[in-house]
Amino acid sequence: MPSYCPPNVTFDQIWVNGTSKCFMDTISTAIISMYLLIFGSIQLWMYNRYGTEVDRRTLPRSKLYLCQKLLLFFMPFISFLRMILQATAIDDKHLYGYMVFSSILTIFVYPYSFIILRVERHKLLPSVPPQGHGIVLLGFWTLAFIAENLAFLNLKNEDWWFKFDTPSNQIEMVLFVLRYCSSLFIFSLGLRAPGIIGDPPSNYHSFQDGSNPQSNFFQGRPDENSSTWKNAWYKVKTLAPFLWPKKSVMLQVRVIFCFILLIGGRVINLYVPLYNRKIVDSVTETPGQFRWDLVVIYVGFKFLQGGGTGGMGVLNNLRSFLWIRIQQYTTREVEVELFRHLHGLSLRWHLGRKTGEVLRVMDRGTDSINNLLNYILFSIFPTIVDILVAVIFFVISFNHWFGLIVFTTMILYIIVTITITEWRTKFQRRMNLADNNQKARSVDSLLNFETVKYYGAEEYEVDCYREAILKYQVEEWKSMITLNMLNTLQNIIISCGLLTGSLLCLHMVVNGEGLTIGDYVLFASYIIQLYVPLNWFGTYYRAIQKNFVDMENMFDLLRERQEVVDIPNAIPLIADKGQVEFSNVSFAYTPERVVLRNVSFIVPAGKTVALVGASGAGKSTIMRLLFRFYDVDEGAITIDGQNIKHVKQDTLRKAIGVVPQDTVLFNNTIKYNIQYGKIDAPEADIIAAAKNADIHERILSFPESWRTWTTSKWWRKAASGDRSNNVKSSENRFT
Repeated sequence: MPSYCPPNVTFDQIWVNGTSKCFMDTISTAIISMYLLIFGSIQLWMYNRYGTEVDRRTLPRSKLYLCQKLLLFFMPFISFLRMILQATAIDDKHLYGYMVFSSILTIFVYPYSFIILRVERHKLLPSVPPQGHGIVLLGFWTLAFIAENLAFLNLKNEDWWFKFDTPSNQIEMVLFVLRYCSSLFIFSLGLRAPGIIGDPPSNYHSFQDGSNPQSNFFQGRPDENSSTWKNAWYKVKTLAPFLWPKKSVMLQVRVIFCFILLIGGRVINLYVPLYNRKIVDSVTETPGQFRWDLVVIYVGFKFLQGGGTGGMGVLNNLRSFLWIRIQQYTTREVEVELFRHLHGLSLRWHLGRKTGEVLRVMDRGTDSINNLLNYILFSIFPTIVDILVAVIFFVISFNHWFGLIVFTTMILYIIVTITITEWRTKFQRRMNLADNNQKARSVDSLLNFETVKYYGAEEYEVDCYREAILKYQVEEWKSMITLNMLNTLQNIIISCGLLTGSLLCLHMVVNGEGLTIGDYVLFASYIIQLYVPLNWFGTYYRAIQKNFVDMENMFDLLRERQEVVDIPNAIPLIADKGQVEFSNVSFAYTPERVVLRNVSFIVPAGKTVALVGASGAGKSTIMRLLFRFYDVDEGAITIDGQNIKHVKQDTLRKAIGVVPQDTVLFNNTIKYNIQYGKIDAPEADIIAAAKNADIHERILSFPESWRTWTTSKWWRKAASGDRSNNVKSSENRFT
C-alpha cells in the first residue's frame, strides 16, 4: 500500500527551506475545494430556488467564453496527466497518497465550478443585475492562482523541481508552467466575465426612434451595482490629454522631479528601520557603544521621511509643493474643455437639463480628477511598492516565514478591501444621486421663487426640500455603516498579521535562532511602518472608488453628442440681401409630436412677415430652425439661396438679429449686456443703440450710469416692458 507522503517526509514537517510537496498540495487543494463545495452549493441552491431563466437570444456569444470553458477542463486534465506520469514515466514511478488526493479533488472541483459558471450565465437572481461573476467563482479562481504562486516560496528547497536537473523535475516544471498560465488566464477571464450578460449597449437615446428625447445624462445612469473600474480604459483615454502638461516644458520637468522624489522616499523607508536596528544592536553589544553617527543618520532619514506614511517629511512636502502647478493645469484644462463642450451641445439638451445638477456634477467631477491622481500616484502605487520591497527584504534577511506572513496579510487585506469596497459602490452612487436631487431641488426652487410666491407655495417647497435632505441622509447612513464594517475587518487582518510575525520573531530571538534584539526592533518598526500606509490603502481605494463614481456623471456629460454639427468643409454664410425661404419643411420633436408639416414660404429681402397662431402652433419652432438649433426632418431652409445646413453655424447666427420672447440678461453691467450682441462693438455704437431704444437718458440717470450692475428682474423694474426688448433688438442690429 503506497504511503501518503514520500519517505523521510512527514505531514507535520511543514518548513525546511520551504514547504514539503505533501503538505502544500494537501492543504492548498483541501482549502480551495472546501471553499467551492460549501459556498458554491449555497449559490446553486439560491439560483435553483430564486433564479429565473435568461432569454437565450440575449446571451453574449464570445470566443473568450469558449476559452474560459476549455481552461476549466484543461486544469483537471493536467492534474490527471501528472498522476499518470508519476505512476508510469517519472524516475521512481511511485504514486503517493497526497498526489491521488490532490488530483481527485482537482478533477472534481473544476467541473463543479463549470456548473456554477453555466448557472450564472443562464439564470438571474431577482434584483441583482448581472455585472460579472459572483464572489464564489471569483474567490475560487483567486485562491487557485494564489496557491500556484505559493510554490515560489520553495525556490531553495531541494525536493522541489526548480533545479530542472532531472527528467522528473523537468516534467514537473512543464506541468507547473501549464498550471500557472492556465490559472492566470482563468483568473483574468473571470474578471472579464465574457459569458455573462453585461449592461445594455450605451447607444444613447436617439431623437428619431421614438424614445424619450430627454438628455441621456439624466436617463443613462450607471447601474448602482456595476464596478467603477468598468470602462476604465475609456476614462483614462478621455483624461490622458489633460494629465500630461504638454504645453509647458517646465511643468514636465516638475512631473519628472516629483517621481524622482517619490522613488527616493521608497528607498528611505527601507533605511529608517535598518538604522534603528543598528542603533539597538550597538547598545546591546558587550561592551556597549555610543554610536552618535548612527543616531544622526537615523534622524536625518527620519527628517526626510516624516511620519510613518511620510506625510510630514521634507521629500513629501517638496513633492506636494511642486505638484500644485501640475494639479492646477489639469483642473484648468478639464474645466475649460467641459465648459466648451456644454456650450457646444444642442438646444434640445439644454432645455432638458437641470442647472443645479449639472453644476454639481462639474464641481465634483473636476475635483475628483486631481484627487484620483494624488491617490493613485502618491498613495496606492508607493504602498504597493513598499509592500513588495518588504516581502523581498524579509525573505532575504530573515526567512521565508516572515515573507509569507507579510505577503499573506497583504493579499487578504487587499482582497477584503476591494471586495467590500466594490459592494459598497452602490451606496455611494445612491448617495450621490440623492445629493444631486437635493441640490437640483434647491436651485430650481430658488430660480423660480417668483412663481413660488405667486401661488403661496413656500411651505410646499420647504417640505419638498426637507424630504430630499432626509433621503440623502438615509443613503449617507448606509454608506457610513458599511464603511465601519470594512474598517473592522481590515483592523482584524492587520492585527493578526502583526501578532503572528511578532510572536515568531520574539521566539527566534529568545531561542537564539540567528536573530538579535535589534532584529526584533527592526521587524516591529518596519512592520508598523509598513502597515500604517497599508491601513490607509483601504481609505485610498475607497477614495478612488468615490472619485470614479463622482467622475461618472462628468463622463456622461462629455459623452453627450452634438445634435447639430457643421458638415465637413462647411463654408461661411454670405448674406447680401437677406431673403429667407422655407421649402416643404417638416419637423417633429418626437415622432408623436409633429410640429411642422410641408411648410413653405418666402420672406423677401427688406420685407416684414408676421407668423400668427395659437400657442404650440410652431412659431418659436420656425425661429429655432432658422437659427439651426435643430435640423429639419424634411425640406430645406435657405438664405439667399444657401442651404443653412451647408454653412457654418457661427456665421449663420451672426447674420441674424433676434428679440427673444423672454428677456434674459447676464448678471453684469448695462454696458456689457447691450454690447453682448457684438463683443467688439465700439462705445459709440453702444450709445447709438441705447438712443435708438430710447433708454440712453434713463441709463445716465442711474447712480452708476453705464456701470450699473443689472439682472433680468432688476431690468423689468428699471425699464418699461417694451424698452427691454428694444434694447435687445438694437443690440442684435450690430450683427
